[in-house]
Amino acid sequence: MPMPGGTRTTPPQGGMTMPMSGGTGTTPQPGGMRSPSGSTGVSDSMTNSDNWGNYDYSGYMNDMNDMNDTSDMNNMDGIDEDLEDLRDYFRMLWSQHVYWTRMAVMGIIYNLPDVQQIQQRLLRNPIDFENALIPFYGRDAAKEFSQLLTDHLSIAAEIVKAAKAGDNKMVNDANNRWHDNADKIAEFIGSINPYWTVEDWSAMIDEHLQLLSDNIARMLAKKYEDSINGFDDIEMQALEMADMMSEGIAMQFSEM
Repeated sequence: MPMPGGTRTTPPQGGMTMPMSGGTGTTPQPGGMRSPSGSTGVSDSMTNSDNWGNYDYSGYMNDMNDMNDTSDMNNMDGIDEDLEDLRDYFRMLWSQHVYWTRMAVMGIIYNLPDVQQIQQRLLRNPIDFENALIPFYGRDAAKEFSQLLTDHLSIAAEIVKAAKAGDNKMVNDANNRWHDNADKIAEFIGSINPYWTVEDWSAMIDEHLQLLSDNIARMLAKKYEDSINGFDDIEMQALEMADMMSEGIAMQFSEM
């Protein structure tokens, strides 16, 4: 079964194919990741940040809260001096994105008893990104990114469930939507910051999808050591996305 990668329905040369667990008739666990808008979408209450409770990321969140108190986004003198804080914060968010994604994938494949709680925590990640982007790009733009990232996670869950169930048609359909969503993310990010290009972010997100796809395939094939070793690449690539994001923000707003 083809995994998402360089093309929409077939892997690039040498790409991995996802082994199916078909024949087992395994039914995916209920409570899968959902998006706010579709049949697989999470309920509105689940995506409302007020329902997640109060959580704090020590100095990082305090710094972002200080930025959120800034009513004039043009009045951000010296933000270039805060590059280290920005880098640390976005590295944390992107790291959490891939860590909780891996745990959610494992929860679906291995029927872990806490899969619903894992997925709920994963769906908090887009909200955390939204809150981090508000002081720079406003609530509407931050919300749009949050929705696109939520869709990215929701479709990924569909792919894992379909592959586990042996539904090749559903995997291909979800794979195409996953890449379409990746294009939208790259286009959106490239539109809000002159130091971010659609081409750069498209390459980054496509690589993210391919690495995740390969890792899912290894889990389904029960190549556990390969899956663990391959996660190192996912982690490092996530840090590259974090650095691109923080450096772009620092360059854009240091000129204001």
